[in-house]
This record gives sequence, C-alpha cells and structure tokens, in this order.
Amino acid sequence: MNNVMTYKGYTASMSYDPDDKILVGRVLDIADIIAFHGESVAEFEAAFHASIDDYIEACAKLGQPTEKPASGKLMLRVDPGVHAAALKAAARAGQSMNKWAAKVLADAARH
Repeated sequence: MNNVMTYKGYTASMSYDPDDKILVGRVLDIADIIAFHGESVAEFEAAFHASIDDYIEACAKLGQPTEKPASGKLMLRVDPGVHAAALKAAARAGQSMNKWAAKVLADAARH
C-alpha cells in the first residue's frame, strides 16, 4: 500500500476525494474509528497527528487503554508437551512451526 502515513505506531490510509477536493484519511488496523482530512499533504499530516494525539488523550481521560495495531509478532509460553506435539504436527504438514501456528490461529480466530 503506497498511500499511507505513520505516527506514534499508528498507520493511516490516504486517498483523494475528487468531489470535495480533499485528502481523506483513516487509521488502519484498529477497531476504533479515527478519520480526518486535509486540503494539502501538510494539512493532512497535521490533522492525522492531531487525531492520534486527541485519541490518546481521550482514552487517558476515560481511563481506557488505547488500541494499538498488532505487530504480527507473538510469543507464547506453552507446556513442553504441547510444544513438542505442535512441532510434530507442523512437520507432518510440511510447514515451519511459524506457518503452521499462524494457520491454526487464523482458523481458530474465524470460529
């Protein structure tokens, strides 16, 4: 994706609205909706930064944690027997442990 901008660990999409002649942005990879716009790249960037800063401040005032995008890195501590069984299952599937675990987690998350 080419039209993105990042700030404080958050990534926003950037698209052009030809009807209103503005750049429209939305923070990606979180459930909370944070949207903003600007008439220039500089204005868009300032609005993005202000939106993130306002979001962080509002969460703090409400005593709620801010939602952060997932990094894609996951470390698990499991029973050694489960670890050994997972290694064997990945080998039987002809996959690395990482690919096998990612598929198992994705399948479980869909249910």
